[in-house]
Amino acid sequence: QTNARTAMSVGQASGVAMLTAVELGCEVVEYTSNEVKLAVTGFGGATKDQVQRMVARLLELDTLPQPADAADALALALCHLSTAPWARLSRPSPGSPAAQMARP
Repeated sequence: QTNARTAMSVGQASGVAMLTAVELGCEVVEYTSNEVKLAVTGFGGATKDQVQRMVARLLELDTLPQPADAADALALALCHLSTAPWARLSRPSPGSPAAQMARP
């Protein structure tokens, strides 16, 4: 974020959205931009244009998603769809000894 005021507003809005989701029982997961780029394009340093083009290809869209923020949102969803199942498999089940040891 180049504008500190914008960054603060976005951060506050994100916090409210995440808190609301957690309070409603939703799972909240965060991904870095490099994780999203890696999941979608195979390269964590991909450009916005490369992400936009790969999203269109993966989703078999006739045109590039517009605006670029729409492509970012779709890329995030694709990242989650490809990452979340593996994360769940690596998490210990609630009653397992590993889960009990992890409790504070």
